[in-house]
Amino acid sequence: MAGITTALRLAESGVRVTLLEGRPRLGGLAFSFRRGDLTVDNGQHVYLRCCTAYRWFLDRVDGTALAPLQDRLDVPVLDVAHPRGPRLGRIRRDSLPVPLHLARSLATYPHLSLAERASVGRAALALKKLDPADPALDGIDFATWLGRHGQSPRTVEALWDLVGIPTLNAPAPQASMGLAAMVFKTGLLSEPGAADIGWAHVPLGELHDTRAAKELDALGVRTALRTKAERISRTEDGRWAVDVPGERIEADAVVLAVPQHETHGLLPEGALDDPDRLLDIDTAPILNLHVVYDRKVLKRPFFTALGSPVQWVFDRTDSSGLTGGGQYLAVSQSAARDEIDEPVAALRAKYIPELERLLPAARGAGVRDFFVTRERTATFAPTPGVGRLRPGARTGAPGLYLAGAWTATGWPATMEGAVRSGFSAASAALSALGRRHDHPLQEAV
Repeated sequence: MAGITTALRLAESGVRVTLLEGRPRLGGLAFSFRRGDLTVDNGQHVYLRCCTAYRWFLDRVDGTALAPLQDRLDVPVLDVAHPRGPRLGRIRRDSLPVPLHLARSLATYPHLSLAERASVGRAALALKKLDPADPALDGIDFATWLGRHGQSPRTVEALWDLVGIPTLNAPAPQASMGLAAMVFKTGLLSEPGAADIGWAHVPLGELHDTRAAKELDALGVRTALRTKAERISRTEDGRWAVDVPGERIEADAVVLAVPQHETHGLLPEGALDDPDRLLDIDTAPILNLHVVYDRKVLKRPFFTALGSPVQWVFDRTDSSGLTGGGQYLAVSQSAARDEIDEPVAALRAKYIPELERLLPAARGAGVRDFFVTRERTATFAPTPGVGRLRPGARTGAPGLYLAGAWTATGWPATMEGAVRSGFSAASAALSALGRRHDHPLQEAV
């Protein structure tokens, strides 16, 4: 996503661009593949109304209508561990100004006590006053801050982690307070509709590969798939040379939009003061379970669960092309370090009964297919202190720039962060090349 965005922005400004992609298709870690008659996303990806950069990307590839946003935030939360039986609650907003837009929902949220609900309001007001860019916040974990502000373990589980784990890919004790503050302040406390959820109603490959490639082609970008850079070096005349199998590409500027560890291996000497810090940016996995039933078992488009190892469940029936009256559910499990290498049989034995516990209609339903997709390095780990490790777009080597969700975007590892990094890298390159350009989210620069 970072590389595609960079290429689009550079080519729009009249720069001749070659885009190298090591995989057989575009889209990075948000892609689709075929499994029999189904078109399957490698994982469930969502965005929020506040994700203005990713919304720019959707508009740029003519995909906005294919990944619509909710009219208003509405998240069904099913607690199956309640002593008096399963309870359904909702996190939803109304049209009142911030922070009153969530007050009615919080006041009636059945998964917290009255005292816990009141404590959430006080913590939210304290969070609203924070500056996510404050380096001091990067040095502490989210759980510590929540504990200091009166949040009980149940409140963390039933509210803060419910949002934080899928957006940060880490539970509160393992998440930088700076990144957590950014997520909650921007998503829930900036404007009433900021957290409205959007997701692709078509395979991700249609947006991130097919349509993106069409736009790149229209701009004259040369796209080379299954092509990895092996070495980056200076030419005798001060330009850059990128060695790929069977070819050397010379360029005035190079943008490295690859993961941090690959970047470390490709950086020429002197590009960063301390390149080894890139190796200290850890990764975090995401596990996705895919279940195809022989009948409809879920009426809602998605829900999230409490009292169960199941996190978020989405109906992917229509987008996958499933026919024959069944239903295809995708179960998204973030921060899945303990399960990422579990055998498929063990995961099936654990999660099929859990889905039956959550969804009564699944009891007795036939399972046509159960399979797993694993992204072991899905995101950078948002651990305390990671902010000081993330480099900006510019390096110490003129004409060499960095992009990727792991760079210093201020955002966690999301599609939004990846696109924003592409904006930054392209802007830096265009400025150095003396090309006047407009930032997509700001005025002309």
